[in-house]
Amino acid sequence: MAAGLRGGFLDSVRRHRHEARPFDHWVLERALPARTCDEVLALPFAPPAAASFDGRRESNNSTRVYFTPALQAQYPVCAAVAEVFQDQGTRDALATLTGASLDGGRLRIEYCQDVDGFWLEPHLDIPVKLLTMLIYLSDDPALADAGTDVYGPGPEHPPMGRVDYSQGRGLIFTPGSDTWHGFTPRPIHGVRKTLIVNYVGPEWRAVEELA
Repeated sequence: MAAGLRGGFLDSVRRHRHEARPFDHWVLERALPARTCDEVLALPFAPPAAASFDGRRESNNSTRVYFTPALQAQYPVCAAVAEVFQDQGTRDALATLTGASLDGGRLRIEYCQDVDGFWLEPHLDIPVKLLTMLIYLSDDPALADAGTDVYGPGPEHPPMGRVDYSQGRGLIFTPGSDTWHGFTPRPIHGVRKTLIVNYVGPEWRAVEELA
């Protein structure tokens, strides 16, 4: 399974779309095939029942789901996805695409399920994250406007675009001083399911989250 996924992902990298405003980011189509997205969607994890919506994911740390070695041992799709992003060829392709130095980076994959009421304030990823990639999983057309928002600099962080939600679509950027992103408050019609893939530096403390 992983070899086919890896080939498909590398093909999506080759066919990327680059956007320079408001910061460099790259959009992939079919970063994961529909079959794999559907297998992730079928994992037996319900959306958090009593989530706190204050504009920060950290407020729900106790209910967050990561593709840890234990989860990979239990669910083959988690292992296959993790293997794709652990692969040196994948790392090299992402480094070439973005200019990020991923040497020594450790893999972290989070499975997010966001429901109506969720929002994320404009924020920067912490510097220990070497690369951030979001992959949308659901094929529900009602979620078309549930993509990640990108913002300009300055105290008001004006909205400057949105990477529309579509199954298998990926958004990549390298965290920096201008990579403001989030989710502007608006209705979510369904469950916004996403993988967040990070390569993190050796100083990352929450090692229990790593793949």
